Amino acid sequence: MADATTNRMLFIAEKESFIVRVFVKKVQEAGVDCSFVPCTVNDINAAWKEATLVTLFMEGGWEPKSDVVHFLSDTLDEKDGQMILIGERQEIESVSHQFNGHLIYRTFQRPVDNEEYAKTVSEYFEKMDSGEFRKSILIVDDDPQYLSLVRQWLKDTYKVSMANSGLQAIKFLGKNKVDLILLDHEMPVTSGPQVLEMLRADTETKDIPVMFLTGKSDKESVMAVVALRPEGYFLKNIQRDELLEKLQEFFILHKQ
Repeated sequence: MADATTNRMLFIAEKESFIVRVFVKKVQEAGVDCSFVPCTVNDINAAWKEATLVTLFMEGGWEPKSDVVHFLSDTLDEKDGQMILIGERQEIESVSHQFNGHLIYRTFQRPVDNEEYAKTVSEYFEKMDSGEFRKSILIVDDDPQYLSLVRQWLKDTYKVSMANSGLQAIKFLGKNKVDLILLDHEMPVTSGPQVLEMLRADTETKDIPVMFLTGKSDKESVMAVVALRPEGYFLKNIQRDELLEKLQEFFILHKQ
């Protein structure tokens, strides 16, 4: 059962019809904080709060206006949220084409099985609570204290794995997939640039984004890092809030 104190959903429709009230009640009975919201930008913005899931309900040929579509798309991207679409086949096809695919969690063609819909909502929040939707980051650094520090900073937002050498990272990536690698530039034995070269040479890992971690901020050192064409780099004296902000920006810009 979902936890209503942490799981919130908006049910957006043109009007609060009888069937809309039935859907909202079903979701509330499943333990989700759910409320009906009229389909206007102002109403949605005022009601959003901590919602991570939205249901968009369409009936009678009605579809949301373009300003609402843009607002939903931008806000779901920013909040790492997703959407369930309910409507006739033609309505679903028309609206779904206006959103990036990663934003749509599931579609339901009317008539809808209320129990199946409520179960889908509950399963979404169970997956979210378990961290299934979190981005995964591998931190590679030979300094155990720095590894532990960065992991502590990131663990509440991301699925974090650690490797204390380049070879350990390569071995880990042979069995696990990640969304981003934070790679120490100055490591003994196998340096960061050597690890990056190995990653780029392997078809399984060549497309994984890599950001270097470097303790050197002089122009020559920074230019040497940039010349390797990573997705970015962070100085090791970066503070927690700035790192989290820049990682969030990176994942927003690199949505699939």
